[in-house]
Amino acid sequence: MFSRLREDIACIRERDPAARSTWEVLTCYPGLHALIWHRLAHAAWTAGLRWAGRFLSHLGRFFSGIEIHPGATIGRRVFIDHGMGVVIGETAEIGDDCTIYQGVTLGGTSLAKGAKRHPTLGKGVIVSAGAKVLGGFTVGDGARVGSNAVLLQPVPPGATAVGIPARIVQKSADAAREEAAAKMGFSAYGVTLGDDPVAQAMKGLIDNASSHEHQIALLWQAIEKLSARSRELPATDCVPQDAHTTERFDAEGLNRLVK
Repeated sequence: MFSRLREDIACIRERDPAARSTWEVLTCYPGLHALIWHRLAHAAWTAGLRWAGRFLSHLGRFFSGIEIHPGATIGRRVFIDHGMGVVIGETAEIGDDCTIYQGVTLGGTSLAKGAKRHPTLGKGVIVSAGAKVLGGFTVGDGARVGSNAVLLQPVPPGATAVGIPARIVQKSADAAREEAAAKMGFSAYGVTLGDDPVAQAMKGLIDNASSHEHQIALLWQAIEKLSARSRELPATDCVPQDAHTTERFDAEGLNRLVK
């Protein structure tokens, strides 16, 4: 139990820059307190002491503001950040190294008793603030669920889901992810540079315009050479004054604006 506790404290200090000391994490982080209560409740639940498990879970909810059913399965180094309003259902399964933010619901859509009603999160999944993951499907390893998304379908490993209802907008890890996040395999609040579909479309238009400018510059250069050779005149006399024979389109600068 104490080795798990040390792991939990270490992962919080690694992922939360606001965590200044082990003592602060141990005394002031409700996500950690909720996990400790859950381990006690889950032990009672699996031992057949169902009422005791529910009561311990109820106490954990009272003290932390985080409701975790004693039947839920939670892996190692899970970080529930802020945590207020988090609800995790009975058949939910959370893999190692996951991060869950405030207001998240891992809920069920079925009323069938004994069935797999709640989601399974793979390893390293990030579920951002206010997201609702509803159903007995799997969210693949390393996937991200954006803020306030309502997820009703499986998510492939490494993908990102955003929107209401959530849609898959990224099916592989974003190579342009923040350098620090890439080193840690972690992205705060599940945000990466490629999540916004509007920004993605704008980047596509910028890249397309940049390509057109390049082609036009090449055409003017070709016209300039042909005109100079045929008329034996200085090249600048054969091209209109306002013609751009070199590229001036700042694609990188515009891309930075929409990131």
